[in-house]
Amino acid sequence: MNTALVLFSGGQDSTTCLAWALDRFARVETVGFDYGQRHAAELAARPRILAGLRAQFPQWREKLGEDHVLPLDVLKAIGGSALTDDVAFAMGEDGLPTSFVPARNILFLASAAALAYRRGARDLVGGMCETDYSGYPDCRDQTMQSMAKTLSLALDQPFVIHTPLMWIDKAATWALAEKLGGKTLIELIVEETVTCYEGDRIHRHDWGFGCGICPACELRARGWTKYRVTKPER
Repeated sequence: MNTALVLFSGGQDSTTCLAWALDRFARVETVGFDYGQRHAAELAARPRILAGLRAQFPQWREKLGEDHVLPLDVLKAIGGSALTDDVAFAMGEDGLPTSFVPARNILFLASAAALAYRRGARDLVGGMCETDYSGYPDCRDQTMQSMAKTLSLALDQPFVIHTPLMWIDKAATWALAEKLGGKTLIELIVEETVTCYEGDRIHRHDWGFGCGICPACELRARGWTKYRVTKPER
């Protein structure tokens, strides 16, 4: 039962979490979600990242198992988010950014758990974080703990939700990636991962591709700058 299922979007955080899981579990599978996101470029990035991990990290090659993509177009049908509709990125009247997709992580985890149940895995790994994030309530540690209990009860199996990034900021996320995979993993994250909410693969920055102005790009860029202070040779 030493198998983990990683919620793998194709972004910086989930790629770092995938490396974290590969460093700890005997077998690792991945799952992505097609929910009608505007930044669908992240879905296209996933196979490139997986291929890069297999090619550049022989110690992980045999551990990295099957990849899955599940449709969750109910989120697009509900709509109302800047990630699914033509809505400007701004702070909403409810105090949350318009990029918030209600219950997205809850649906992701429930779907991942159902898949994990069939695949013989009881460990889920996700990039949720409440230290350096956009304020989404479904990223909080309390939500994750509650969800793990609910899934364990609903499936009558002891499920664990691992969130390696929960208590670290974006600079520490870059540092964790370096610790796990060295400069090679940092370069893979910079060149291939998609964090930008616009899915921009045109504008290249030191920290990777992105529009440079959406909230996700701003978080990633600030983290990179802080990380570079402690790693100036990078």
